[in-house]
Amino acid sequence: MTKKPRLELTWIGKDVRPRLEPRILLEDRGASYHAKERVTEDDLFDNRLIFGDNLLALKALESAFTRKVKCIYIDPPFNTGQAFEHYDDGVEHSLWLSLMRDRLDLLKRLLRPDGSIWVHCDDNEQAYRKVLMDEIFGRTAFIATVVWESRYSRSNDASLSMSHNFILVYSPDPEQWKLSRNRLERTEHQAGQYKNADGDPRGPWRAIPWDAPNVRANLAYPIVTPTGMVRLPPAGRHWSRTEDQWLALVASGLAYFGKSGDGAPSFKQFLSDASAIVPNTWWPHEDAGHTDEAKKESQVLFGSDNIVSTPKPERLLHRIISIATNPGDIVLDSFAGSGTTGAVAHKMGSRWIMVELGQHCATHIIPRLHKVIDGTDDGGITKAVGWKGGGGFRFYRLAPSLLEKDRFGNWVVAKDYNAAMLAEAMCKLMGLTYGPSQEPAEYWRHGHSTERDFIYVTTQSLTHDALKKLSEEVGPERTLLICCRAFSAREAAFKTLTLKKIPQPC
Repeated sequence: MTKKPRLELTWIGKDVRPRLEPRILLEDRGASYHAKERVTEDDLFDNRLIFGDNLLALKALESAFTRKVKCIYIDPPFNTGQAFEHYDDGVEHSLWLSLMRDRLDLLKRLLRPDGSIWVHCDDNEQAYRKVLMDEIFGRTAFIATVVWESRYSRSNDASLSMSHNFILVYSPDPEQWKLSRNRLERTEHQAGQYKNADGDPRGPWRAIPWDAPNVRANLAYPIVTPTGMVRLPPAGRHWSRTEDQWLALVASGLAYFGKSGDGAPSFKQFLSDASAIVPNTWWPHEDAGHTDEAKKESQVLFGSDNIVSTPKPERLLHRIISIATNPGDIVLDSFAGSGTTGAVAHKMGSRWIMVELGQHCATHIIPRLHKVIDGTDDGGITKAVGWKGGGGFRFYRLAPSLLEKDRFGNWVVAKDYNAAMLAEAMCKLMGLTYGPSQEPAEYWRHGHSTERDFIYVTTQSLTHDALKKLSEEVGPERTLLICCRAFSAREAAFKTLTLKKIPQPC
């Protein structure tokens, strides 16, 4: 039976995938930062800033955050002069595609079914990234391509002056996301479309046409205007609702026929009754900020000589997070840059996770978050959302590899690992959830896969009697995976135990 061909993007080395050893995250309490006291009852303190390679960091997050992240925003290198580790863009195109594929694969696993991922890009890779994301997430997961007017000035040196970037939006379940996504509040310009030329005491309003597309005989009734003119739907259209509904509008004073009184039938929609706006795909700079605005925000935060390349304005992230999340939801950015995503999410009351490997994790992100938490950041969206400070974050580093080679070339457990680190690392390695029992009698419960299947990690060598005692404590209804230095019993002797040796240093 031949394999059915499918449409896909191919490149040199596509079949080569990295082997990722699960790492654990170690909190650096000295670099973690929290407000000295609560500002509100909704303050969030369990946000995470992770320093390290984002591929390994995403793998480390997998066990705890699979299907829990509501919104992912990433602004990865556009392959135009930047690279992944040190932002130096000589990345050969096939390598760039592999790097993006591997990270998008992991990000997909973290998304909630009603979550969404927003991927920022420009013309250089937009087409390739769209096909790549179709392959990873599925074409049915595609929501839309947002076009952001990132520049309002014109470049006279260009063949065609570029004024926009793209943001590709996907969701595991677009229909579910449509139900959970939020509408946007009207801007002052949009609210200005509502007038009150007749002094209606109900406030500003606008006229909504009563006709609609297509022809339906039961919705083609005559409407008489105040001047006595009889109106029928325009050719190829019908009235939008029934005659009884129209007469109810007339009785409530909502019918409108233009200034002359004999215009096309319409009805008043008052600003006070209008629902929020369904987001569209064209984001002008007036609504979502622009690159000059982002640079000015960076200058205030970091100084004129310390601006990161291509910062994004806080209003852009505010718009994305407003649409995609509610307060308390998790927002993730694994290409954190100068920390705009976390700063905006923090001010909006969302939990956040950011990953960054560059030195600006220390020079930009941490100082910026300190200002946000202390309430001394007056820029960006601070005033718009009424931010006063509060909350905090935990700073994590990736633990070293679990295994290293000793002087004889043998693989052994790294000397840097203490007992707790070893237990957590082995849980990740074996695909179990780390969670030591708080009951002294169940000291052997270091993690679990189900409510009846557990793992015990120890650097001791276990005798037959020790294993027999463990088997009795576990009982016949539960199972225990034991990772130890050595054991002196046949594994088959204890039906509820599975034994694994941990490589040890000489």
